[in-house]
Amino acid sequence: MKYRLFKRLLTGLLIVFLLCCLLMVTPRVWSAINSDKPPVGYHYLAPTYLALKLGLEEMINKTPAIPADIEEIKNIEYKNINGKSLQLDLYKPRNLTKPAPLLVFIHGGGWSGGERADYLVYLVAFAKKGYVTATVSYRLLKDGPYPACAEDITDAVQWFYKNGETYGYDPDRIALIGGSAGAHLALLAAYGWKKTGMNSDSTVADTIPRIKAVVDIYGPTDLTTEFSRDNSTVTSFLAHTYQQAPELFTEASPIHYLNKNSPPTMILHGTSDQTVPISQSDLLKSKLDSLGVPTIYYKVPLWPHTMDIIQRVNRFSADKMTGFFEKYLN
Repeated sequence: MKYRLFKRLLTGLLIVFLLCCLLMVTPRVWSAINSDKPPVGYHYLAPTYLALKLGLEEMINKTPAIPADIEEIKNIEYKNINGKSLQLDLYKPRNLTKPAPLLVFIHGGGWSGGERADYLVYLVAFAKKGYVTATVSYRLLKDGPYPACAEDITDAVQWFYKNGETYGYDPDRIALIGGSAGAHLALLAAYGWKKTGMNSDSTVADTIPRIKAVVDIYGPTDLTTEFSRDNSTVTSFLAHTYQQAPELFTEASPIHYLNKNSPPTMILHGTSDQTVPISQSDLLKSKLDSLGVPTIYYKVPLWPHTMDIIQRVNRFSADKMTGFFEKYLN
């Protein structure tokens, strides 16, 4: 009797083990069969980390070498505010013969962390494809809450618009790309944010140059939604609760600035994102569609937040962005 119970237990454990193995390899197998579809993930963080440990997935190289044919120009000051130097880095092909489109990458980090080198994998890859690429630092929460970082990114856009001839890019063909909080800032700048009630001495210009395209990678788009109102990261960013200043939540929402002239937009978002729910991207897509703004939206199945640190998702994202830029920047 004991032997039969032990055998059943062992059989049950073996079945569970085999099912787990099947579930772990299914995303890779499905993606191999359906290479034209968005890569499938693991829904939860734990199995995603397990897939990395088992070698089923590979992390991106966050510090790729700069190829000899790419010029790296670092620590360019685009703004100095109260003695704090805000800087950007540029990457450009050495063999440029005419002005190239400019891709500006804006890092995430909950408006409180991250650094401009975080997107080096994209910066190098797209510079090798003939683009000039840039990455920008901005004031984080330790330096001040909203609107500090939005002012900085808007000022950076103004700087880029004025310095194309110096650095070999076309200021009429600029795209903004951001992830998470960086996507929020990219959307604000692309859709025409400006702080209401600013005086004429503000460093933020009344108008900003027209951005030709914008890419939103799992960014928050509407801070007035239930997701945002009681979110501690959002309330820290705005330095107010929704009850104290509901108008501030509207003002800081990219979706609030949309109109029929907004630039073509690409959205990439994991369906299992618990940090910024995919409903934020659904809202943006719906609004863009209602206005007739060209929009490409990729729901990436079963991936959590920061999905593009995984090589398979990063390759997919870069490939889709390439097609998007070829269509709207060239």
